Amino acid sequence: MIGLTQPSDLAAAEWRVSDALVPYEAALAVMEARVAAIAAGQAPELVWLIEHPPLYTAGTSAQREDVLDARFPVYEAGRGGQMTYHGPGQRVAYVMLDLKRRGPDVRKFVVTLEEWLIRTLAVFNVRGERRDDRIGVWVRRPEKGDGYEDKIAAIGIRVKQWVTLHGMALNVEPDLRHFSGIVPCGVSEQRYGVTSLVDLGLPVTMPEVDMALRREFAELFGATTDQAVASTENKSPGARALSSSSLPSR
Repeated sequence: MIGLTQPSDLAAAEWRVSDALVPYEAALAVMEARVAAIAAGQAPELVWLIEHPPLYTAGTSAQREDVLDARFPVYEAGRGGQMTYHGPGQRVAYVMLDLKRRGPDVRKFVVTLEEWLIRTLAVFNVRGERRDDRIGVWVRRPEKGDGYEDKIAAIGIRVKQWVTLHGMALNVEPDLRHFSGIVPCGVSEQRYGVTSLVDLGLPVTMPEVDMALRREFAELFGATTDQAVASTENKSPGARALSSSSLPSR
């Protein structure tokens, strides 16, 4: 069964939306601090919606060969998965939930994240689908050819002390050319590409996406409460940038 609704004695997760671009290293530092506080019972859960400046991130399974053109900084993310791109026009949701309280089932958490994205896309009449052999949420593109599909959302998580970090990235209106600097999530077959809501012909705004995300989140994870953007977002360095040559080899 899909869903990780909060127990009755667990406070509603805080919902934070940052309007300005948040540097990746600052976001990692804020996440790490908040997750430690959640694990210690000193802070409520948090869902943080942000956009990053253009950059690439390397998950724990990333390969050196997946960086084709390091035109933007490459960061070591610490999450699961391979290489991905973040940038303006992409809604990133960092989800910090206490699985010890909600149920220590990482697979169920990932499936519920996928369902969250699929239901959000359905609000805009887009059929997002899971794939057993590929991570993320995909849409069929028969107009491109038989068997062609494009990825519209990526998922990458980490769990510390049964509290989740990182989350998902939904392509609303990013510059899709920026994905060509990497092999996104290790998928290199020509029939598998990358798309966005705007690329699919849907002029959707970020606030509209945020409204849909919040509504569908509540159905799967439980109620949320507003929280102001923290002033610490742009202060902490947090993560280290790395050259493509320092990525792990096969």
